[in-house]
Amino acid sequence: QVQLVESGGGLAQAGESLRLSCAASGRTFSSYTMGWFRQAPGKEREFVSAISCRGFIYYADSVQGRFTISRDNAKNTVYLRLNSLKPEDTALYYCAARSACSGSGYRQGYEYAYWGQGTQVTVSS
Repeated sequence: QVQLVESGGGLAQAGESLRLSCAASGRTFSSYTMGWFRQAPGKEREFVSAISCRGFIYYADSVQGRFTISRDNAKNTVYLRLNSLKPEDTALYYCAARSACSGSGYRQGYEYAYWGQGTQVTVSS
């Protein structure tokens, strides 16, 4: 069982930055692929970024070049740095853990067994 707790969300103006953190419980954090997803009001949840247990990194096209994912296995924490924020980045951001270390399913929410409660990011223009 893995428990995930996100933090770091808040209110930002367009162009500003935020850093989200996701702290995980358990001793097998390093073996998980960790992902970030977001859901805006009235929209479906969408993939944002993922980092595999081997450090392979993936981004959605909409955030490529602006967001940076990283992980610290010693701290059981995954981070998402959000730079050059846009109003369309406003959403509830979720951290998720996937037991598979590799494979092509990292963009699919159903591949992730564990989810945090989410942290709200609101970007004003």
